[in-house]
Amino acid sequence: MTDTKRKLNICDLGFIDYKEAWDLQKQILLLRSEHKIDDMFFLLEHPNTYTLGKIADRSHLISTDEYLKDNNIAVYDIDRGGDITYHGPGQIVGYPLIDLNDWLLDTHKYLRSLEEVIIKTCAHFGLTGIRDPQYTGVWIENRKIAAIGIKVSRWITMHGFAFNVNTDLSLFEGIVPCGIHDKEVTSLRKELNKEFDIQEIKGILFENFKEVYGYTDIKILQKEILNSSLLSMEI
Repeated sequence: MTDTKRKLNICDLGFIDYKEAWDLQKQILLLRSEHKIDDMFFLLEHPNTYTLGKIADRSHLISTDEYLKDNNIAVYDIDRGGDITYHGPGQIVGYPLIDLNDWLLDTHKYLRSLEEVIIKTCAHFGLTGIRDPQYTGVWIENRKIAAIGIKVSRWITMHGFAFNVNTDLSLFEGIVPCGIHDKEVTSLRKELNKEFDIQEIKGILFENFKEVYGYTDIKILQKEILNSSLLSMEI
């Protein structure tokens, strides 16, 4: 770790189209690589979307065109690692865009630390989140509560995690989640039989992310201010 006072911008993007958020990540990654901004951490929700990573097996998209249309599900082939997953309302997605040169040049440690953010968040609600040595992500027993898929370009991270909170789990039935045939998916709501306040969970995730990655200088950006700043490339 090269800087004892590490800076982080955090921004809640609310409910945002997948393509819009993906394009924003690309813009931030470029600015971060040019040292024009500090590290960034986005939290958000997407409309119904299936994404296939670079190594995804398309046979794991088992939905018919009719199913996709009836459920208004968009499908994207994207540039992260991993197989296929679902994003949708009630699921909190986290996109950290951080320069590992200022942390650790270790993608394995970075992935384990993302899992740790989710594990700590589960523990806040009395749930024991665990790792599976075969698969990336976080599990409650053998039920997956969070999927993780990343891209690292010039040691700067993109994409991140998808944490099921109040997620409609039935929409995972249109895919083989993460290409894993023999395990279930779950959510906070399913595990604890109650609805959760999404903003409350986002706050807990922000705090755990800051702690796990050692940030001490935090700047909260509103989406509107972020967009305005990006136009002038000043944050």
